[in-house]
Amino acid sequence: MEMANGQLLQIRFISPVGSVGGGISGAALDEALAQAPHFIACDAGTTDAGPFSLGMGIPAFPREAVKRDLSLMLRAGRKANIPVIIGSAGTAGGDVHVDWALEIAREIVAEHHLTLRTAVIYAEQDKAYLKRLLHQNRILPLDPAPPISDSIIDSSSRIVGMMGVEPLQQAILDGANFVLAGRCSDSALFAAIPLMQGFPPGLAWHAGKVSECGTLVCETLGKGVIFTTINQDQITIRPYGAGLRCTPQSVAAHSLYENANPYLHREGSGTFDLTKSTFVAIDDATVRIRGSEFRPEPHTVKLEGAALAGYQSIIVGGIRDPYIIGQLDSWLASVQSYVDVSVSHVLGGELDKSSYSLIFHTYGINAVMGSLEPDQKHLPHEVGIILEATAPTQEMAHTLAQLSRQPLLHCPIKEWKGSITAFACLHNPAVIDRGPVYRFTLNHVAVPSTPVEMFRTHFIDLGGSEKSWS
Repeated sequence: MEMANGQLLQIRFISPVGSVGGGISGAALDEALAQAPHFIACDAGTTDAGPFSLGMGIPAFPREAVKRDLSLMLRAGRKANIPVIIGSAGTAGGDVHVDWALEIAREIVAEHHLTLRTAVIYAEQDKAYLKRLLHQNRILPLDPAPPISDSIIDSSSRIVGMMGVEPLQQAILDGANFVLAGRCSDSALFAAIPLMQGFPPGLAWHAGKVSECGTLVCETLGKGVIFTTINQDQITIRPYGAGLRCTPQSVAAHSLYENANPYLHREGSGTFDLTKSTFVAIDDATVRIRGSEFRPEPHTVKLEGAALAGYQSIIVGGIRDPYIIGQLDSWLASVQSYVDVSVSHVLGGELDKSSYSLIFHTYGINAVMGSLEPDQKHLPHEVGIILEATAPTQEMAHTLAQLSRQPLLHCPIKEWKGSITAFACLHNPAVIDRGPVYRFTLNHVAVPSTPVEMFRTHFIDLGGSEKSWS
């Protein structure tokens, strides 16, 4: 690393893809690798995919795709003799997800004859520990937050804590050249090593923020990698990959991505402030950022939990009748009433109205924006409808959907004379069982005694003898 008066002049890193399994360009990775990066980091998870991965313990990306991307990164890291850092393994970052990714890493190491000093960092939380924090008023709500109690904690299938830079930094200090972490702040994956090397926190965190989604920071998304350089007074960010370029607008826009406040972005150890940030093009594809600041604050750890909401069956279909479309809400209310009566007659002894739900998703009328839809005047000529029946068991959910099919087909309106079928089912059989469905249970932060106490790190030699080490 280049030094002057004992201070590192710059640090360079690669963000190869927005999420492990998304598809890394090997050619672009090789091109960026020639620029002598100091590390490779990549996010592997998100809550954007919903609560199912966390609750069920199943990753969102196929194993084959994750293995391909992870193989490219690990081989690149060994070729350049630099660390590789992966966070939020297996989409949700629970223990089962981390172990799943670790097994893939073992296969890669064996197939390519690699040796990796590996730090495996677990982020799943002990429920007894969380209840102690709750009773000590050390779990605080975010906005909006659902209620929290011992029973909410107990009913959650699993709960993870979002680690910041500190567990990652400790793993690197302890000699890891591969860090495989559970649920983790996306930006922390990229900020950890620059902060260890004394770079300004505002720049380190902002560099992580604009790099973590890979080429989403570019003017147009495409196959490639992001190469980021941090100096003591600036960040430069550029893509490698055909047809890709960063512009001041694209980088500034991505600085706001997934952020409630256009200037302030909260992390576990503080807030980075973009109020004074500037974005300037220094060539056709590269942008320079200056002026980003960071305010340290008492350390917190975001909690994410998921609980079983029930079992679900759906019917997918559509209608094209203009009379129904013109009164769709009231027509669906009639269908709902008909089904409720049928349920009381058929399942009255097993299922009361408070224990199941029927939801109609109407694609074509406000399904995406809901009440925020700005164009309420124009009616479409056809509408797709998905009936979603949720109940305590799969059998009951299936029965609910079956009871809904007939009224969807034939529920009358006053404009009709005689019996008309207005709803076309996409599939046969019409009812599709989705299995268990989950809901998020927490939107809170914990206040630990130290930034690392909520996380467990195990060190393993992958390759060779595969011995544990400490």
